[in-house]
Amino acid sequence: MGGSDLVERAPQLAVLNAVLDAVTAGHGGVLVLLGGEAGGGKTALVREFCRHHAPVLWGACDPLFTPRPLGPFTDIAHDTGGALRELIAAGAKPHQVAVEVGRQAKGIMVLEDLHWADEATLDVLSLLGRRIGSLPMLVIATYRDDELHRTHPLRRLLGEVRGTRLAAGPLSVDAVAGLARPFGRDPHELHRATAGNPFFVTEVLAARGDDIPATVRDAVLARAARLDAEATTVVEAVSVAVPQCELDLLDALVDGAAAQDGLERALAAGIVEVAPGGKIRFRHELARRTIEESLSPHRRVALHRRALRAIPAGDATRLAHHAEAAGDAEAVQRFAPRAAEQAAAIGSHREAAAHYARALRFGAGLPPETRADLLERQSQECYLTDQTDESITALELAIKVWQEAGDRRAEAAAVSQLTRRLWCAARTEEATRRGDEAVRILEGLPPGRELALAYSNLSQLFLNDERRPETVAWARRAIDLAETLDDNAVIVHALNNIGTIELLNGDRQGLAKLERSRAMSERPGFEEHIGRVFIHVGWAMTRTRAYDLAPWLDRGIELCDELGLEGWRLYVQAYRARFHLDQGRWDAAADDAAFVLRSAESVPLLRILALTTIGTIRARRGDPDQWAPIEEARTLLDGQSELQYRAPVALAHAEALWLAGRNDAVDEATRDVLAQAEDRQAAPLVREVRALRRLAGIERTEPTRIPGPYDEALALLDTTNEADLRGALDELQKLGARPAVAIATRRLRERGVRKLPRGPRPHTAGNPGQLTRREGEVLTLVRQGDSNAEIAARLFLSERTVHHHVSAILRKLGVSSRTQAVTEASRRGIAT
Repeated sequence: MGGSDLVERAPQLAVLNAVLDAVTAGHGGVLVLLGGEAGGGKTALVREFCRHHAPVLWGACDPLFTPRPLGPFTDIAHDTGGALRELIAAGAKPHQVAVEVGRQAKGIMVLEDLHWADEATLDVLSLLGRRIGSLPMLVIATYRDDELHRTHPLRRLLGEVRGTRLAAGPLSVDAVAGLARPFGRDPHELHRATAGNPFFVTEVLAARGDDIPATVRDAVLARAARLDAEATTVVEAVSVAVPQCELDLLDALVDGAAAQDGLERALAAGIVEVAPGGKIRFRHELARRTIEESLSPHRRVALHRRALRAIPAGDATRLAHHAEAAGDAEAVQRFAPRAAEQAAAIGSHREAAAHYARALRFGAGLPPETRADLLERQSQECYLTDQTDESITALELAIKVWQEAGDRRAEAAAVSQLTRRLWCAARTEEATRRGDEAVRILEGLPPGRELALAYSNLSQLFLNDERRPETVAWARRAIDLAETLDDNAVIVHALNNIGTIELLNGDRQGLAKLERSRAMSERPGFEEHIGRVFIHVGWAMTRTRAYDLAPWLDRGIELCDELGLEGWRLYVQAYRARFHLDQGRWDAAADDAAFVLRSAESVPLLRILALTTIGTIRARRGDPDQWAPIEEARTLLDGQSELQYRAPVALAHAEALWLAGRNDAVDEATRDVLAQAEDRQAAPLVREVRALRRLAGIERTEPTRIPGPYDEALALLDTTNEADLRGALDELQKLGARPAVAIATRRLRERGVRKLPRGPRPHTAGNPGQLTRREGEVLTLVRQGDSNAEIAARLFLSERTVHHHVSAILRKLGVSSRTQAVTEASRRGIAT
């Protein structure tokens, strides 16, 4: 269904034409996200639109076992050449690719099949999405929405980028009837059998049989059965040549003149087509996969072996794919580790982990040291991508291999690395035990970098437990040994430990150490250390309310995205959620926390941080479902003794209890955490816990100023000063903190005050952006492109009043321009 045969896509084409007109008129770039099921006509729609416009840059993700790094941008670079091609050939990072694509931004760029995208591709798109408003480009990204599981990396990106959403839905009965009429088919039966899937409908009609095939597979095979032998041979060869088949590769896969003659007939039959660059491809991946799966095992293996011999040696990802399909263990061992290294170098760590897993599946005869090395590399890549359980399993297998090989140094080094993975999985006691074990083994051997790193890893465990003397002592031992070995990686790690524990205790000298650690990490292979700096600044910043450090959060998220550090980014975002909560931006806090919850697969601390933020917001707003996230967070505390686990849960639980009038329960909820915070000399946390206990009447301490509009308002609730109480009430009403508003109102009335402000009207309180009715009317006209003067005339207001309304809208939505306000209002679902 392409070209003039495109049906029931007029609304989508109208949207695409409208946004392109806006881009062309200089209103900034637009990202269009086009979803639909497999065979839903996404590609046909985009090709029809692009047929009338130029220039168009086109790239696609591939259905390889493990995707090509930067696959669609590699396609685009091949067509454009120049600096982009040189960058990608040199192994550029995603942020470098995004910058160069931005420089070349003009016209239309199509990125197909993002459900198959590698990490680096999604990172580039994420970076482009943030800048799209300043680029003169329309970016159209297609994906199968029926193939996105809960933690699919693309689902995370879709949850954060701002763009125009389009869907290519199934065809109606009327549309199917129009297509079926020339073939004499029963449209109702055809629609019922195909559910209106455009590709399925097309294949059924092309098969020209008497019966309607029961499945897409049957329809494709029925159509292919009409080909002669030579054309069939070509179609079979093209089916294994993922992503597309170059003509010289086709010559290698098909013998003699059959390649040219068979290709002409296969093209004429419409099963395959010529792609840009003269390559041959199937019109749809469903058809390609159907033909490949129909091959006999012997035929399929033979074709993959031929492809393995014909593809250039530099294309490690494709070669590893064909090696696995051919069952060639030696070739898998040659190409899969190379493909993993290439993927890791540009931040596609999830793909790198998959390549190492592929090498290990074919590694039965490998020497022990090679197998253990692959396991350690796989563990590291899983660790970087929040695949904690898989990371632990791989490293435990490596330890077993080293034990069997009798290599005590390598075994202990792997045990030391295991401590980090165990801690992430909330197995903290086991992590400490294994850390001691690693140091004990290595201290019995001649000193080397393994011992220095084991010292620093042990320091990290004490840091996580917030024991300052032990953290510093073990880190100093690590640095002293590392300096004699000139080992910067250990120095960077240990410096981070010292800087973090100092910053957690309110000692700003720690920030200088963290900045030095970050500066020393700006080199290949040190990405993990960069992410760790931003995590720890976020941890210390939210603990101490040092919000002058807030710019580190956005920069940390951006850098972690660029470097492919999925797990690290989630920590920074969890701390940003807490920052937004403390600053009274509760919608933004909930958005960040919800993103972390959707994305965190196996790290209990991440879920605790997100759940307690959401639970606290709901408790402060008086929402009925406030207890579920808090109770889930409490269940994740089983076996945990560290403050960074326990403090967020205790604070959220105690505040919810106090707001619900259950003051007696606040003492039990906070007693142990308070004692532990005092033991660790965590003064900021002690102040925060005592403030809650004072509100609940458990302690009679003086009110403590804790930065943040909500906490500052609460500190005024025990005052006898009417003006202060009124100020607290006003601030709590602005925040929508209904339970605290009730408490403030009650205390004012106890002092004889009767005339009190009623707070935001129900319409304002229920609006996702807290917009008044008048602000909603103004936003409607802003959406239509009216100027302040035009809005003033239509609403019978002064232009100055309209200016104030527009300023209020921007402030409430947290944006800086009218265009951003329209986009943000759409994202939040604010009706006007």
